[in-house]
Amino acid sequence: MLTLPTLVTLAVSVLATSFISGIFGMAGGMVLMGVLLAIMPLSAAMVLHGITQMASNGWRAWLWRAHVDLRIVGWFSAGSILAALAFAAMSAIPSKGVALFMLGLLPFLAMAVPAGARLNVARPAHAVAGGAICMVPQLLAGVSGPILDLFFVQSGLDRRGIVATKATVQTLSHALKLLYFGAALLASGETLSPWVAALAIVLAMIGTASSKRVLDAMSDTQFKRWSRWLIMALSIVYLAQGTYLLVTT
Repeated sequence: MLTLPTLVTLAVSVLATSFISGIFGMAGGMVLMGVLLAIMPLSAAMVLHGITQMASNGWRAWLWRAHVDLRIVGWFSAGSILAALAFAAMSAIPSKGVALFMLGLLPFLAMAVPAGARLNVARPAHAVAGGAICMVPQLLAGVSGPILDLFFVQSGLDRRGIVATKATVQTLSHALKLLYFGAALLASGETLSPWVAALAIVLAMIGTASSKRVLDAMSDTQFKRWSRWLIMALSIVYLAQGTYLLVTT
C-alpha cells in the first residue's frame, strides 16, 4: 500500500516525465524509472513503468500518427519480439543495483559506438537488429531510449517523424516488458493497485498531450542539443546510485 506522500510523488513524476518524453521522445522514461525504483520493489516498478510508458508512448504515437513510418515499426517490432522470447526462456530478473547501473550506463554505451557502426532503422535488417538490441536494456534497466535514439540518427526522419516512430515501437517494447515483469510480479505474490495504474495512465496521457505545442515550437537543433544534455545529466546520477547499491548490498 502506497502512502499519500508516495502517491503524490508518483503522480507528479508521471505527469512531469510524460511531458518531458512528449518533447524529446525519451528522457522522461529514464527519470520515471529512477523514481519508481526508489519507492517500489523492482518487479512492481517495472510493471507500473511499462503501463505508464505504454500510455504515454501510445498517446504520443496517436497524436503524431501522420508522421509514423510503419515500415520501420514492422521490422523493429519483429526484432523486439524475438529478443523478448529469448529473455523469457532464461527468466532472468535483474537486481535494483543492476537496473540503475544499466540505466546510467546506456547513454555512454551509445556514445561509444563508432559512427560507421551505427545501425539505421530505415534499413529492414538494421531495424530487426535494432529491435532485438533495444529489448535487452528494456528488460534489464526498464528503458532503451538512448540506444534507440542512435538508430534513428541516419533514418532521414525529422524530429516529428523520430518522435512518432520511436513512440510506436516503444509502445510495443513496454508492452513486452509489462508481460515479462507482470509474470514475475504474480509469481512473487506482490500486488499493484489497479487504481494506481489507472491514475498513472490518465496522468501520462495528460502530460503527453500538453507537450505537443512545445515540440512544435522547438527547432531540430534545439531538440538534439537539449536531448543530449538531459540524458547525460541523468546518466551520471543513475550510475552513482547503481554503483552504490552494487557495492553496499
